[in-house]
Amino acid sequence: MEFVLLLLISFLFGGMLLFSIGFGTLSFKFLQTADARKFIRKSFPYFYGYVFGVSALICLLSLNFSTTITAFGLIICVSTVPTALILMPAINKASDMKQKRSFILLHTLSVVITLMHIIICAVLLYLMSK
Repeated sequence: MEFVLLLLISFLFGGMLLFSIGFGTLSFKFLQTADARKFIRKSFPYFYGYVFGVSALICLLSLNFSTTITAFGLIICVSTVPTALILMPAINKASDMKQKRSFILLHTLSVVITLMHIIICAVLLYLMSK
């Protein structure tokens, strides 16, 4: 079970890192700006579904193994829900309404949340390596 948890945490860490850093950057590099925005907007529900699903699986599989892993996995899982259902629509609305200040504030909050998720996974990987 420990190895499966290590793989899942690695999977979550790598997936979030790749999506948040590589995907957005490459979308704007290879697509027209309007197309990149549409593409990214349509991709985020899948990203949050991935984060929610993998972190929920981590929680379930770690219940009898480590309360620390369960707790950190739960933090990621639970914080993903309002980020996906409340924050992302607010970001999209601010963008659509050309509310630049609101967009920057909300987008920065989403970046901070994702960065915290990545850091939590890095901490879990470190703890699993000991």
